Amino acid sequence: MASTRRIRAPGRALLDHDRGLGPRHVVGADEAGRGALAGPIVAAAVLLRPGALDTGCLDRLDDSKRLRPAVRDALALEIRAVADAVSVVAIAAAAIDEIGIQAANLTALSRALDALETPAGAALLVDGFALPMQARPHRPLVKGDATSAAIAAASIIAKTTRDAIMARLDADAPGYGFADHAGYGTAVHRAAIAALGPCAAHRHSFAPISRAA
Repeated sequence: MASTRRIRAPGRALLDHDRGLGPRHVVGADEAGRGALAGPIVAAAVLLRPGALDTGCLDRLDDSKRLRPAVRDALALEIRAVADAVSVVAIAAAAIDEIGIQAANLTALSRALDALETPAGAALLVDGFALPMQARPHRPLVKGDATSAAIAAASIIAKTTRDAIMARLDADAPGYGFADHAGYGTAVHRAAIAALGPCAAHRHSFAPISRAA
């Protein structure tokens, strides 16, 4: 006899994790674009009250990398509708070249947290990294975007925001395909760099770009 057991929606497990932390409010922070060859790194922070959320609206919530673009876009709207606050910080390619990608990553995440007015006692979670410049206590969570609802929400906001930025850069610098690969080092992107040379949107301190310049 075939099993009738229902597959549990991923968003429910993520929200259960955050509810189990205890505090009424949970903040998650995550980034998008750390490994790209072009464009900014974008960090987002999302303030949620997991215990007050109807999980039905966020059943599909998950690590942004696991979601189809259309689902990410729909969830980004839902997250902004139910979150108490959302912040986004972008650090441009030129600044990444100046301070390095790891410093840019940590700075963007810390600034995204700083941009939120966080209630006393809120749990602050960051995907994967402790932030040395962040004055408030926070918890780095390995694979946080697959564990915590607040971090997964931040990953979706960061990813969809960055994808929109890369689509605009595609119009400003045609020929590289930024709208398709979001600046990552795909074969198509590397071929375009070889044919056209780097543009201002590229991270010139990254080896594939510096070698092509």
